[in-house]
Amino acid sequence: MDLKSGIDVSRLPQHVAIIMDGNGRWAKGQGMPRIYGHHNGVKAVRACTEAAAEIGIRYLTLYAFSTENWNRPEQEVNALMALLVETIGQEVKTLNENNIRLEAIGDISALPAASLQALKKGMRDTAQNTGMTLILALNYSSRWEITRATRQIASRVKQGLLHPDQIDEHTVQSELETHNYPDPDLLIRSSGEQRLSNFLLWQCAYTEFYFTPVFWPDIQKKDFWQAILEYQQRERRYGMTSDQLMMDHTPNI
Repeated sequence: MDLKSGIDVSRLPQHVAIIMDGNGRWAKGQGMPRIYGHHNGVKAVRACTEAAAEIGIRYLTLYAFSTENWNRPEQEVNALMALLVETIGQEVKTLNENNIRLEAIGDISALPAASLQALKKGMRDTAQNTGMTLILALNYSSRWEITRATRQIASRVKQGLLHPDQIDEHTVQSELETHNYPDPDLLIRSSGEQRLSNFLLWQCAYTEFYFTPVFWPDIQKKDFWQAILEYQQRERRYGMTSDQLMMDHTPNI
């Protein structure tokens, strides 16, 4: 079956987020060190990015490096940072050819100088693109993000710029790293794990989840399209009933 042809492009998720999991276990299964899995995971990044762009996804967010990942062995962290530099340098040409804009969320100021420089250059070199936006979550955690947003709101209150009674969901949303993007409609996690791991906790309040047992380095376009097909079988009620949704979509006669 051609999975891509079965997708209803009129009912696509606007924003897809992915937790790329299983590189280390995949490498262990190959009798190789963890970094071997990370290197091979780059192919899956390319596959999912192309698969998303081909069907018209507007935003794709990849959880590339969490704040907790700094606790991994120093050799692995250094290798990941070097891989980030190498990958961005290699992929910018492809991003431009496919009209994809590169952006990032997270505390990127804490990245090593070479990694930050490569990231900023990649963002500058693709800033003119108007197709899909590829967002890398780097040195990101949702608790850090929400804590930072709370601190910024508190500062505005202290300065007399905002009254506590004026604080609502939109106030919080405006201070999040993702304030320029819609919340994810679909979140995909590879490797069989079924948790959010401190990723987009606020934004995923009504997100549909799709878990696959496939380790990240083995993810292909067909796996991404399978997730989209599964998403299109879901009924997104946002707290309403099915009957209410049917009434909302009934044409006026």
